[in-house]
Amino acid sequence: MKFVVIGGDAAGMSAASRTRRNDPGLEIIVLEQGRDVSYSACNIPYNIADPDREMDDLSVRGAAVFREKHGIDLRVEHRVEQIDREARIVSGRAGNGAPFSQPYDQLLIAVGANPILPPIEGIDLPGVFVVKTLEHGRRIKTFLRSRQAKRAVIVGMGYIALEMAEALSALGLKVDLIKPRPGLLPWLDPALAKPLRELLLANGVGLYDGHPIDRIVAVDDNLRVVSGAMQLEANLVVAAIGVTPNAQLAKDAGLELSVGGSIAADRSLRTSDPNIYAAGDCADSYHVVTDQKTWIPLALRANRAGWAVADNVCGGRVELPGVAGTAVFKAFAMQIARTGLSEDEAKKAGFDPVVVQIASKSRAGIYPGAQPIYVSMIGDRATGRLLGAQMIGTDQVAHRINAVAVALLARMSVAEFSQSDLAYAPPFGPTWDPLLTAANQLAKKL
Repeated sequence: MKFVVIGGDAAGMSAASRTRRNDPGLEIIVLEQGRDVSYSACNIPYNIADPDREMDDLSVRGAAVFREKHGIDLRVEHRVEQIDREARIVSGRAGNGAPFSQPYDQLLIAVGANPILPPIEGIDLPGVFVVKTLEHGRRIKTFLRSRQAKRAVIVGMGYIALEMAEALSALGLKVDLIKPRPGLLPWLDPALAKPLRELLLANGVGLYDGHPIDRIVAVDDNLRVVSGAMQLEANLVVAAIGVTPNAQLAKDAGLELSVGGSIAADRSLRTSDPNIYAAGDCADSYHVVTDQKTWIPLALRANRAGWAVADNVCGGRVELPGVAGTAVFKAFAMQIARTGLSEDEAKKAGFDPVVVQIASKSRAGIYPGAQPIYVSMIGDRATGRLLGAQMIGTDQVAHRINAVAVALLARMSVAEFSQSDLAYAPPFGPTWDPLLTAANQLAKKL
């Protein structure tokens, strides 16, 4: 049997490697349009912040390792352009322009997501960058090494935008962030957004939310971002407004699409064609809170889905329960985390959400280093069920959110979660953990 994988990053290489472990004799072919495989895209902003590191440091394993050690026929610079489902053949062009075709018995589409370029005049000018692949990171580092850059404008205020604001600030650049809609992250509770905004401003980051961008213009060797009468000068501009699933190949092949234009896949990762799987950021998933289809690009989900595909290709019957949308990132000293639904998401899903916000401490109050932690927790008025939580603070936030993620998978009520036996010691939190304080307050309000 020929197992062909389109895409050589998280989901694709996880599937190929596990398939090889499951079945040493199976023929496995991976077709990757770029030259990088199995790399840590989440580390790109941190790599950019360090001028002494090379972007290639983020490669987990090189293509040669997969070929020589694992016996995987990995072909880089092979762009698949068409899937013939009836003949079970994929075809495209290699980096040298030569056409190729490859038969398959089982196929995995794991082509990830594409960065969104806003429809702004001048978005294609030299000096405007996106951040998604190692090659994008290389271009930014090459630009910074060749120029004495002093100012940067970042379009967007999401995860990558805030991480890039920290990275470029660490290199000594003055950074401004701009977006058309008011507010920072769209899902973040306004009460929790306030300390984040204050921290960004304290670190010299200019915040211009609620400012639609008219155009980007070239001025000598520099750029200018124009929003009405306001003009932001920059040596480089980074477009970081999010990503969209790379589903065009699947759409052209007549496969069913889903939320946000992602590829529809069942819990076993099969698409509407039983011989084709889809995994990673190009595919949808189920949300563990709503049981409905969702599209949330997550690194852990991509790797886990790749494993599930491998097991199913080798005769297993693996189904994944879904995702809670658990995520964490940092902006300067601030840790921002979430899991489950926001208030607006809960309303759209048909719940009657009740929300509480509390302020607590990251450690026992008398222990040195205790810092504020802010928690927003959401429950359903009708059922008492826990729906989600958000946390922000400069100390011990990142791993606390995982307790709520587990509770959501277990479909716990707020009252049940409030009885969780969470660990306590003064260096790690107060007797009543901030999550328990929030759950107790939410239970009362419910």
